[in-house]
Amino acid sequence: MTDGDAGAEHLPGDGAREDVRTALIEWYEADHREYPWRETDDPYAILVSEIMSQQTQLDRVVDAWDDFLDRWPTVEELAAAPRGDVVAFWSGHSLGYNNRAKYLHEAATQIVDDYDGEFPETPEELQELMGVGPYTANAVASFAFNNGDAVVDTNVKRVLYRAFDVPDDDTEFERVASDLMPDGQSRVWNNAIMELGGVACEKTPRCDVAGCPWRRWCDAYETGDFTAPDVQSQPSFEGSRRQFRGRVIETLGEYDDLPLSELGPRIRVDYGGDTGREWLRDLVADLADDGLVTVDDAGDEVRVRLRE
Repeated sequence: MTDGDAGAEHLPGDGAREDVRTALIEWYEADHREYPWRETDDPYAILVSEIMSQQTQLDRVVDAWDDFLDRWPTVEELAAAPRGDVVAFWSGHSLGYNNRAKYLHEAATQIVDDYDGEFPETPEELQELMGVGPYTANAVASFAFNNGDAVVDTNVKRVLYRAFDVPDDDTEFERVASDLMPDGQSRVWNNAIMELGGVACEKTPRCDVAGCPWRRWCDAYETGDFTAPDVQSQPSFEGSRRQFRGRVIETLGEYDDLPLSELGPRIRVDYGGDTGREWLRDLVADLADDGLVTVDDAGDEVRVRLRE
């Protein structure tokens, strides 16, 4: 991975940039975790979800979010509530950091008193609300008004660092994230890239299981180095996908072509089961996408050869 020098990222060229964007958005829209705040553009409901989600696992937030909105369904009702009731709710739902409840109540009061109940719509304006920092302001602007900048959280940094070798520098992460985000699509884009970091590019990556849409461009997927700013240990090369990709190329170099049934046992002694035919087909499909092998499935058995 990068040594930290600015400008060392391996971003796709202009011709492939649109492919990168389309691949991520289509992956997200085809299947993603269903959280109720993703099904609304109500800025109040989204602000509540963002404040609750700070340092709290999303799956734990769902019930608390539902209960909170059942009790105070509008920003006006929250502003009118005794602050002690809001703090008691927060504590009773084990959301932690009760100051967040106080800030949320104060922000609701500001919206009612200073903005006549109308939410500000830009990240800059939203930061004027009590307890709303740059990240939360941008998230609300993105998801409620489709009017945000590129979100850069820990998950997004991990994705960009691994996929495009972006230096571990906040300015560089923000620059690249902004460059990648398509104009006028902050709502879907920010949801999609955070989903990628949450289900595919986790600390322990699940590239193939989660069908990561960026595998063909990903530096970490190609090299097998999945370290990141929040993942410091270097995964072992032994048994890595990178090792087996290399074995396929090396083995095919000794033969004109091979059927999968003969190629598999030659590249791993435990070929079969979870590391059997489907695993191998996926591996050679990646190599074919990278222009390294040719896959012929016209006959009775799939055959693979090095591309000339």
